[in-house]
This record gives sequence, structure tokens and C-alpha cells, in this order.
Amino acid sequence: MNQSNLLKPDWSKIPAPKLDVSLEYLNNFIIPEIKLQSTSGDEIDLSKLIGLTIIYVYPMTGQPNVALPQGWDEIPGARGCTPQSCSFRDNFSELKNLNIKNIFGLSSQTTKYQKEMSERLHLPYSILSDEKLIFTNALKLPTFKVDNMNLIKRITLILNNNKIIKYFYPVFPPDQNVNEVISWLKKR
Repeated sequence: MNQSNLLKPDWSKIPAPKLDVSLEYLNNFIIPEIKLQSTSGDEIDLSKLIGLTIIYVYPMTGQPNVALPQGWDEIPGARGCTPQSCSFRDNFSELKNLNIKNIFGLSSQTTKYQKEMSERLHLPYSILSDEKLIFTNALKLPTFKVDNMNLIKRITLILNNNKIIKYFYPVFPPDQNVNEVISWLKKR
């Protein structure tokens, strides 16, 4: 698959995720002490975040010249991690102008795996590794399994300090999620 197909997929040919679980309990959820490794080399304690934070959670990013799991495009909501990451990158300045202090991507891949993607895409923010699903389990986030990998379904969280004040789920198409976030922030 060439790089342009990764960044601009035809969303009409990819199944959209459905609202399969209620995540209402996430409204006003206080993030407990959870420390995750980041691509910046720092360990981030999510309970100590100050100000407005965006955490967009995604299943996994692909790597150049490495095949995605068989049937990946048929799994509702699986495809689109690279376009989502690029859309947050491309709107980084606007998000900062809307008083966003922290932006993080988060997946269950290792920090080493994520670092390759972060550098290749020139992301101006860190990606967090929830390799042991500590964050996922603490928040009871929906997951799915592919090729013996536990992956997190796509969800975007907005926090004020360590309290969730908004979540977006399901997210589709992923590259438009940043526009939903910006629209919500402007109306806030």
C-alpha cells in the first residue's frame, strides 16, 4: 500500500464503527495516577496534567513496507490512525491557540514502535504507550483483538486537568475528528 493511500483512504469503502457501548460514565471521570511512557522519552503521569489536554486513542499505526493485519480495512473503525495523527499535527497551532496545553496520541503499541511513526510523521506532540492496557482498563475503554494484539477502539478525550470533560466516540472518519474537537472547543 502506498503512502498516499494511508493518508487519504476512501472512507466510503471502509465500514464505520457503531456506537456499541455507552461511555457516559467517562463524563467527569477523574484520571487516577497512571504513568505512561511517551515518545519524548518522558514518563507522563496523567493524573498530574494541568490545563486542557487532548488524548486521542487509536488502535495502531501501520509501518511502511509492513503489511497490516489481514482484513484490517474490514474492521469497523480500525483504519485511519495515520490520517488522524496527521490531522492533529496539521492543526497543532490552532489547537494551541484554543488553549490546549497538551496533546497526546495513545495506543497499545510499544514506545519504540510509536517512536518510528512519530518521527516519520514529524509529530509536534508525544504519543503515549499503553502497552500493558493500564489506562485502558482503568477507564474501561472498549478494545478488540486482532492477530493476538489487544487494541483499543478509537476514542478522543478532552480533559481539564485530570478530569474528562468531553469524549468523542465512535470516531469516523478519523481524519475529521480534529475538526469535531476544534468545533467543540470554539463553542465551549
